[in-house]
Amino acid sequence: MNTTHHPEGQIDCTVQGAVLQICINRPAKRNGFTPKMYRELGEAYTRLDDDPALRVGVLCAAGDHFTAGLDLPTIAPLMKRGEKAVPLGLVDPLNLGMEGYRRRTKPMVVAVQGITYTLGIELMLAADIVVAADDCRFSQLEVQRGIMATGGATLRMAERAGMGNALLHLLTADVFDSAEALRLHFVQKVVPAAGLLAEAMRIAEMIAAQAPLAVVATRQNVLKGVEQGPLVAMHDFIAVQKTLSNSEDAAEGVRSFVEKRPARFTGQ
Repeated sequence: MNTTHHPEGQIDCTVQGAVLQICINRPAKRNGFTPKMYRELGEAYTRLDDDPALRVGVLCAAGDHFTAGLDLPTIAPLMKRGEKAVPLGLVDPLNLGMEGYRRRTKPMVVAVQGITYTLGIELMLAADIVVAADDCRFSQLEVQRGIMATGGATLRMAERAGMGNALLHLLTADVFDSAEALRLHFVQKVVPAAGLLAEAMRIAEMIAAQAPLAVVATRQNVLKGVEQGPLVAMHDFIAVQKTLSNSEDAAEGVRSFVEKRPARFTGQ
């Protein structure tokens, strides 16, 4: 990957087929997030959702580390004023459903390596599938800085790992490894660092090969079940299945099965 000498860092986007690769690029500062980077990340997530040619996102990082988290000297003034770095109206990379922000609809795969602190954990928990390098070091250390994690860690760590496991790491600000992250269901796969991006892209391309409308509907139903409960999500089954069954992609799915060939989905 290319690196940059821009002092405030940047977010680089590369299109590979139907996959948008989004790269955090400030390796000289361990990819610490400035307001500029945070804004550009929101713009990249919005691009993924708005471009019909794109089906899946892959969030990755340049250099040896995913991110050391927020660059507090540049972010703190915004926090003190109660302001957000991502402009209203864009897709929120943390997918919290906050008023004024859009929620991502398309799948996001995240590849994390090296130092993955605070915001790094929250970005990966806000995504859908996480591939971690075997050299990762994770820490949700806000309490060590006198603040609270407000990017979703207090919610999602408990949801994935249970209250006790979440508080173990949230209240001690300790550093834990990829094996612990896998045990707690914070990540889905652990791979050698050299093969990290390739594995994330492999998963993303497999998702991109499926029927786009069905992928989005499936993801949204899982998310609704987690956030609102199984009974609420279940009520969508008949209506969503009816809509999907009448799509061109569903017809193509049947044709490809009968003709014993790979399906060619269009998202229609």
